Amino acid sequence: MKQPTLSDYILLIILSLIWSSAFFNIKIATYSFGPITIALLRVFFGAIPVILLCKYKKIKIEAFSKDWFWFAMIGLVNLVAPFFLIAYGVANVQSNLAAILMSTTPLSSTLLGHFFIKYEKINLYKIIGVLIGFSGIVYLFSDNILINQNNFNSALLILLGSTGYVVGGILTLKISKKKNENVTASILIWATIILIPIATILEKPWNLNPSAESSISLIYLGVVATGIAWLLRFKILKKNGLVFQSQVAYLIPIFGVILGYIFLNELITSKVLVSLIAVIIGIYFVKKSTLNLKKDYLKK
Repeated sequence: MKQPTLSDYILLIILSLIWSSAFFNIKIATYSFGPITIALLRVFFGAIPVILLCKYKKIKIEAFSKDWFWFAMIGLVNLVAPFFLIAYGVANVQSNLAAILMSTTPLSSTLLGHFFIKYEKINLYKIIGVLIGFSGIVYLFSDNILINQNNFNSALLILLGSTGYVVGGILTLKISKKKNENVTASILIWATIILIPIATILEKPWNLNPSAESSISLIYLGVVATGIAWLLRFKILKKNGLVFQSQVAYLIPIFGVILGYIFLNELITSKVLVSLIAVIIGIYFVKKSTLNLKKDYLKK
């Protein structure tokens, strides 16, 4: 695993900004579309630019090759399940609580990565990093942290969805020698195939009469927040590892607040600044842990 460079951190920030902006557009899209239809059209529109990029760069798409099972599984675990579970869970959970639940991905990444990825073993720096970063998110949204009997199941769905991203990330490393564009296109194709019958049966999207605003937001969710974002995600994942990439979960709520200030004139409080510092410190410790693990592995 290579040492993260300045460009790696810039890509991490860009990915965080893209996914942070997705929350605004998901809300707008729900004015006209159901959650499963949003998931379906999101992966469909996301697949288009990636497929075109593969054609332009003459990269073979292996969605239906001998490795089709891995692509289908990653599409199911890394796209279909999270989009499905989180969409239904967020309907009954406050957005700040949902953000905290989503930010637990580095914690599950650390635990699962320890058992399945040789470079992602738990050490002191990694534990300190994820705990400091998670503490920053908890502090930012500490006004309404509450899981009760009314929203426990919804909170569980969000947790399961966020864990799906981690498991999908581990599965992706199993085919890490393949080109990012090929992997992204293949899993988006399979996610689309899986979601078509589900959306058809449960939501009957052909009966919809969407507004232009919702349609534009949905196209943005597909092309930018899914297609381009997942290319960036896999690039970071393959180069820097699962836990480093999962730090994006810390940055998304932070940038969500910043974007709210820019577009909705929402107030940035001292909690935002303190949390942002905590996130930066957490990423530093995770980076240090990766370097230490690499050195230890090379000595063996």
